[in-house]
Amino acid sequence: MSHARSEYEDFKRIAPDAYDLVLALGQLAAKAGLDRQLLELVKLRVSQVNGCAFCVQHHVLLSERIGLPADKLHLVAVWREAPIFSPRERAALAWAEALTLLPDGVSEDVYAEAAREFSETELMYLTSAVASTNVWNRFGAAFRWTPAPRPVAANAAAS
Repeated sequence: MSHARSEYEDFKRIAPDAYDLVLALGQLAAKAGLDRQLLELVKLRVSQVNGCAFCVQHHVLLSERIGLPADKLHLVAVWREAPIFSPRERAALAWAEALTLLPDGVSEDVYAEAAREFSETELMYLTSAVASTNVWNRFGAAFRWTPAPRPVAANAAAS
């Protein structure tokens, strides 16, 4: 793949108002009380579907920092075949994929599954998290933002 056309920091500098709005939208679901690990799984999966390398790396690193189990990070790309995910996580991932891949809209089955696992309010905020991730992915993929390097652990740096 060729080099970046622009970088994440450029978005903040060139269009700070747009950056702030997208950032704020992305934070609403956690502020409303949705589980951060669940939200990171959803954001990671949406970023995988959209092919945004910057966003995939961002959500992997953030997921690790908040203690998301490594097995879930490794298996989220094939979540339908992996029994490690709870019914709530499965409903959220199905909802996220349906909202990301919209050629046929959201099926009644996917909606019913999501509505069983999430209250009306939770589903609205989960939708806002998916929407904001899709927006971030559009910027990251369009400008080919460079994925952040993995931070070097303090004990590894001292060696």
